[in-house]
Amino acid sequence: FELSCVGVFMKTFGYGLVVAWLFALSAAAQQPAAPQPEGPRGWAFPAINGAAPAEEPGPKSLPGSTKSYTPAQIDDLSNPPDWFPDEHQPAPPVVQKGHGAVLACGACHLMSGEGHPESAGMTGFTADYIVQQMLDFKSGVRKDAARMNGIAKDMSDEEIRQASEWFAGLKPRVFTKVMEANSVPKTFVGQGRMRFVQPGGATEPIGNRIVTLPEDQTRARLRDPRSGFIAYVPVGSIAKGKALAESGGGGKTIACSICHGDTLKGLGNVPRLAGLHPIYIARQLYLFKEGTRNGPDAQLMKKPAVTLTDEDIVALSAYLGSLTP
Repeated sequence: FELSCVGVFMKTFGYGLVVAWLFALSAAAQQPAAPQPEGPRGWAFPAINGAAPAEEPGPKSLPGSTKSYTPAQIDDLSNPPDWFPDEHQPAPPVVQKGHGAVLACGACHLMSGEGHPESAGMTGFTADYIVQQMLDFKSGVRKDAARMNGIAKDMSDEEIRQASEWFAGLKPRVFTKVMEANSVPKTFVGQGRMRFVQPGGATEPIGNRIVTLPEDQTRARLRDPRSGFIAYVPVGSIAKGKALAESGGGGKTIACSICHGDTLKGLGNVPRLAGLHPIYIARQLYLFKEGTRNGPDAQLMKKPAVTLTDEDIVALSAYLGSLTP
């Protein structure tokens, strides 16, 4: 509210009521919010509706790492932690350090390249494919509701090439375990658009959703590149997705292997699908279906995506995410 609005409250209802109202609002802001109705597709495009408790101050460490970082350093998107620097080649400056509107690539995508599900994994793609996506973000033909358009616009062509080649050199690994379930923990979307478990242990039907949670919430918040995620999917969805991916579901769509290779690990500059975050796959299918993701290679995906139902998208994403990358 503007200050003038607070003044109206004071004049109308009295100072005491306004103070009580402001205190309640402040207290509510510090508690995880109850899940808000997400609609049929809101789960795929998470919006913050709560907050996990603040991290305790002081240096943090991880098993097997000689590094330590404070919570402020861990959350510094322009200088993210590199817990295991010996597990990758020396990274180019833009991956490790941000400048201006350009956040360090390693902040959201991690220094392993596997990324968090609210962003994207970057491993297992060719450098040319990654470059093209960055150019699409830069021109605006591919839009991102979070940050990628602004980041790409402020990156030089050389920075884009260096980062793309570095990520292309990382080997993909299993980072998300896909599990079928009828019910899932009640959750909220907190810092970084990451989904967290609601306190209390309550559950709810999964419905036609993919609910992705950290295997270890503490380690995920520390940006631990070794601590992955569990993607809960509806019972039976993996088998349904397999049928769609392998045969097109009897003519409903086009078999994925035609373009993405028999193992779905990519073919030339056509990207891999196997083992990506299922929720990320779902987001892209929705964007292709709705015609809002564009670019030179996007046209090839619009035709097979436009016939998919919400249930098809969940099933395909569940199956593809369950594959070994």
